[in-house]
Amino acid sequence: MKNLNLIIASCLLASVISCTTAAPVSKNSIQDTPYQNLGRDGKIYAAFYQQRAAEYEALCLQAYNIATLRLDEALAQKSDKPLAIVSDIDETFLDNSYYAVERSKMGKNYDQKTWEEWTAKGIATPLTGSQKFYQYAASKGIQVFYVTNRAEVEREGTLKNLKKYNFPLQSDASLILRSKESSKENRRKDIAKNYNIVLLLGDNLADFSDIFDKKSEIDRSAAVKNSADDFGKKFIIIPNVGYGDWESSFYHYKYDYTEQQKNSMMYDAVKSNP
Repeated sequence: MKNLNLIIASCLLASVISCTTAAPVSKNSIQDTPYQNLGRDGKIYAAFYQQRAAEYEALCLQAYNIATLRLDEALAQKSDKPLAIVSDIDETFLDNSYYAVERSKMGKNYDQKTWEEWTAKGIATPLTGSQKFYQYAASKGIQVFYVTNRAEVEREGTLKNLKKYNFPLQSDASLILRSKESSKENRRKDIAKNYNIVLLLGDNLADFSDIFDKKSEIDRSAAVKNSADDFGKKFIIIPNVGYGDWESSFYHYKYDYTEQQKNSMMYDAVKSNP
């Protein structure tokens, strides 16, 4: 009986070994999918920089310092209308990288429902130097308009977040959310009817002018060069390596690519030589 049990055990062991060695890993398995999860995992790396790099803090301070200088210049000049600044919110002065990290750690990407759940909390944190700048603008009598593509259902959470960190809300019209169109041009034009917009702040080119709206990568680059004198003068841009139209334009504003397709496209697009 002992011999029979030994034989049976030996057979079972041989079977297990056979199963585990029957399908060896390809030597080229890593090379077969070199771009796996670039988009999703890239959000983690972007957030790592945004949350931990002192260089990022310095870039934010540099932007707000320049903005302050430009405001002082505008205040020293005569204007036939009250002065105003138009500012985006997300990644322009509120840090939402925590949302991207949470989604990435779950193996998921952005979606509108979970984004609205995030903004409803009203806990995004201020970028370094932002509170001082916006409070300074308001103290000088400059009207601050927050023109954002957050939806109307996000109003309560957005106001909660702004109040939490004492960003100025000078009137009920200070917060201008998205209605039907993503372009901010008409909203800017409405403000310009009654105010002299002396400064625009954003992390996305479309925060500044409709010349950047839904343009190709090539056209966006050309428009930037054509507007070279406006950057640092009227346009103040905050770095955002996590998301934006720079990413959407690469995909030609098509949102039905699979993650694998996007990963492959990104992998093939970057260069290892000039």
